[in-house]
Amino acid sequence: MMFARDKSQMCNNLLQYAHVYAWGREHGRKVISMRFSYKYQYFKICHTSLTGFGWYLLAKYMAALKLLPTASFKYRDCNREALEHKMLKHRHIVVSGWFARWYDLFLKYRDEICDLFTLDEQYTAPVKAKMQEAEAPSSLTSPLPPLRLGVHIRRGDYAQWRNGQYFFDDAVYAAYINKFAEMHPDKTIHVYLSTNDSQVTADAYQQLCPKVAVHHLQGSAPEDLFMLSECDYVIGPPSTFSLVAAMYRDIPLYRMDTADAAQMTEEGFKLFAYWFQNMV
Repeated sequence: MMFARDKSQMCNNLLQYAHVYAWGREHGRKVISMRFSYKYQYFKICHTSLTGFGWYLLAKYMAALKLLPTASFKYRDCNREALEHKMLKHRHIVVSGWFARWYDLFLKYRDEICDLFTLDEQYTAPVKAKMQEAEAPSSLTSPLPPLRLGVHIRRGDYAQWRNGQYFFDDAVYAAYINKFAEMHPDKTIHVYLSTNDSQVTADAYQQLCPKVAVHHLQGSAPEDLFMLSECDYVIGPPSTFSLVAAMYRDIPLYRMDTADAAQMTEEGFKLFAYWFQNMV
């Protein structure tokens, strides 16, 4: 049995576990997520027999008592060959660290991973209903075909992360939205905002972006993750949250590496496999 352990945020945990799951799947080993055994109880995996608080406690204390060996991929330059040998050698082991990565195996078992992390209906059903309501036909509805753009406005911890390199203000996000609208003049653009900034409002963005219809559903983290996954395109700064949202249906994602919206092109929207292997 392999126990995947990490201490980061939801989508970081998801990707880290999925790498270990894929390695275990390739080598005929069962993998238990310690994190999803008690936290982020929004996904199908959380209701499986090998995901529960008991397993978490067992692995935690056995590792603390040195009864379980640990393969730690904490550092980028860790000795991967030695750690994989250790994983093969021990029947039961804890695997931890952000740099436990097997990209090819992840992509090989991606469908299984997406299925394991299917969001529970209690989070998806309200979002579907709200999106349908937001796009309901009216006397003001444009005859142009609709197109959904998910915009991940990341604030909070991004004020400090990498010295605020990706902490963009509303004007920057609005410029990207307006550039996207220019790139799709033959569509009615519905923009769905996902953010951890309570000061963001749909009205403010609607004034800044008059050529699109702006919606802010103010959902929880799992609801926003699903909302973004239901869009046709996603834009946002480097983040595993928008990356995972794009993973489910292979949505074209544009990563806002700079504040300059003029740099955005149609070719800059790439699918999950590309961004996944080029994470910041």
